[in-house]
Amino acid sequence: MTDVIVVGAGLAGLNCALTLQSRGYAVTVLEAADAVGGRVRTDRIDGYLCDRGFQLLNPAYPAVRRYVDLEALDLQPFTAGVAVAGAAGTTLVADPRRSPSLLAKSLVSGYVQPRELSRLAAWAAPALGPVHRVLADSDDLSLRESLDAAGVEGRLRREILEPFLAGVLAEDEGSTSAAFVRLLLRSFLLGTPSLPAGGMQALPEQLASQLREPVQLERPVTSVQGGDEVVVHTLDGELHARAVVLATDPATAAELLQVQAARMKGLTTYWFSTDEPPRSDKLLVVDGRRDGPVLNTAVMSNVAPTYAPPGKHLIQATTLHPSDAVEADVRIQLTRLYGTSAGAWELIVRHDIAEALPHHPPPLTHRREVDLGEGRFVAGDHRDTPSIQGALVSGRRAANAVTQQLV
Repeated sequence: MTDVIVVGAGLAGLNCALTLQSRGYAVTVLEAADAVGGRVRTDRIDGYLCDRGFQLLNPAYPAVRRYVDLEALDLQPFTAGVAVAGAAGTTLVADPRRSPSLLAKSLVSGYVQPRELSRLAAWAAPALGPVHRVLADSDDLSLRESLDAAGVEGRLRREILEPFLAGVLAEDEGSTSAAFVRLLLRSFLLGTPSLPAGGMQALPEQLASQLREPVQLERPVTSVQGGDEVVVHTLDGELHARAVVLATDPATAAELLQVQAARMKGLTTYWFSTDEPPRSDKLLVVDGRRDGPVLNTAVMSNVAPTYAPPGKHLIQATTLHPSDAVEADVRIQLTRLYGTSAGAWELIVRHDIAEALPHHPPPLTHRREVDLGEGRFVAGDHRDTPSIQGALVSGRRAANAVTQQLV
């Protein structure tokens, strides 16, 4: 018998286990998959690093700064801005604070309109104020309703903000909580999204390496029985503990704990290889025309050369999932976005992530209950905010709730 069993070795489960370990508890971590990470995984294919779905690590997340050794991850930052492929060609819009060399190009892009900029700045201003005020917004609206109410309209919204956020939020209807979007914008303004040199899976692997007892991989849980002594049933026997934390995907947590499953949103990412990069910069490319399934694309090997073998380049293209689009549609749009044919690019892998992110409509609910009674607890970004920040924080909150019971 152990003190705590953590089911699931994603970011939430690992941070929960590490927190409990630091407090002197004996912790056993069970993972159904063949590696740690949950949704944060990287496929290594013929020298390419293909994250399962286009993912970024924002070093401005408070939980990341607190729990992660960022220096050890050797972060490779994107340029703070976007390339917008519009009807008249591709233009650049960048943050002048972090990309001053692109200021002139931003000013002549056609997107720097004082009236629209001032309205967008007024709408986004709470993001740079105290976080608790954003969290306490009792008048929270959907993103679409909030932007409409603020008078944010025009090309900056239609051709940059909305296409960019569609890829971040995994939805293009503007149905996500505006307060949550402001929290995301805060992290983008305070930090530059980056890639670990070893792929996104380097993040959970770093956390798992700190556990005294290795994660038990390929050990799925079939049922959980709560009580004074918790019983966790697996395919090869049962385990007993004083408490159990379900840090699995929402559907599995709902099945094992009889709680309501969070609605999930999906993304599909195509990973292409080519000998010559279609761009030389480190910018995310969005489609200002919004004419095709691709939400965003980037030459990943420009940002992190380790993502491709020598002499090769790796490009990601992300769409919503599910989608009626086929690979040919993606290649046609990429040809237009990059101004060079994508027809001969080699498809390395396609990731269909049906459950990429929990949906988070208004009003913003960032602290869902983690203590379900009878020694059963739950963790995951579906209990907090749908982000790496939310996953890490929810794991810590679950560990705090377990500690209160076991003291």
